[in-house]
Amino acid sequence: MNLNIELPKINSPVANYKAYKIENNLLYISGQTCRKDGQVIHRGKVGVDLNIETAKQAARLCGLNILANVKDALKGDFAKIKSCLRLNIYINCDAEFYDHAKVADGASDLMVEVFGEDGKHTRSSIGVYNLPSNSAIEIDAIFALK
Repeated sequence: MNLNIELPKINSPVANYKAYKIENNLLYISGQTCRKDGQVIHRGKVGVDLNIETAKQAARLCGLNILANVKDALKGDFAKIKSCLRLNIYINCDAEFYDHAKVADGASDLMVEVFGEDGKHTRSSIGVYNLPSNSAIEIDAIFALK
């Protein structure tokens, strides 16, 4: 699989948890914010500090960080992925923001781009009051393994 997608370097966990864990043919990826090279790129509230298009880019960056962890967990062998099962997308926004699904598509579209039909997943897109380091988006994921 070569889609000419450059994956970022893995961001080390910032607290007492693992970035990923494999259990019973499932790969769990901890929440990934929109960090690149250790720095949060997209900060603030969606709909206030960031528009929807920028927030979609932030969600895509979270998705790229998820894929970087998948690559690390599977020693680079993406063929071990059966499917993307679930994304939980947390959006730092105010009470007047309602376009969660549009923002979440930034990550969802990436999974379909990479895995095709097997990238289609269940998801929740949830508005929250704040996120670590004032990140605009945080996403965790679950993948089924072959």
